[in-house]
Amino acid sequence: MSQEKSPPPIHMDYFEDLTGKIAKPADRAVESIGQRVRFIREHKGLSLEALANLTGFEVALLAAIESNQAQPQLGTVIKLSKALDSAFGRLVSGVGQRLYSITRRTERKVVSRSTSRRGHQKLYTYMSLAPEVKGRHMEALLVQLEEVPHEEESVHDGEEFIYVLEGTVKMRIGEERFELQPGDSAYYLSTIPHVLRAAKGRATILAVLYEG
Repeated sequence: MSQEKSPPPIHMDYFEDLTGKIAKPADRAVESIGQRVRFIREHKGLSLEALANLTGFEVALLAAIESNQAQPQLGTVIKLSKALDSAFGRLVSGVGQRLYSITRRTERKVVSRSTSRRGHQKLYTYMSLAPEVKGRHMEALLVQLEEVPHEEESVHDGEEFIYVLEGTVKMRIGEERFELQPGDSAYYLSTIPHVLRAAKGRATILAVLYEG
């Protein structure tokens, strides 16, 4: 009597086939956030000093972002969007014009990276998955985290959901620490100080941010 074979477990290479690797960002894509921040700030008639007062960021950091010497973390972009009365998605990936978005794997258009405050250490690379939707309040991102020696804490308005696709993620929410494996997820208020980084090498996550 033959025994029915159980299906083999899904190998983690499946997720690589699903997500692919995030390519090195083109210079024009990386530069776009700084250019958008500067355009909106100048359009509103704000000086760097005025924007610094609204956000609590140093003038030197804002100048570095606008000149693309530093690439802001997503939490920093959210704070800038609030201060500039601009949609978070507009700063990340531009103004959408559609009511829905179907994003094929080969059609992902926006790739950016985030660096440490001084711009010397790459923290993660991210890609917007729905830049075409107009007036969106959530941002879906494919994020490739780096292994970094120092924690860069993030605190901002909104809520976040992450789902680990590949690699191991070290996470701190408040004072609690977690190690997340592929298939693990986390949902938390972004107002709680939090840190995300790869435990070793790189890790890939799906992140959904609601700016609140």
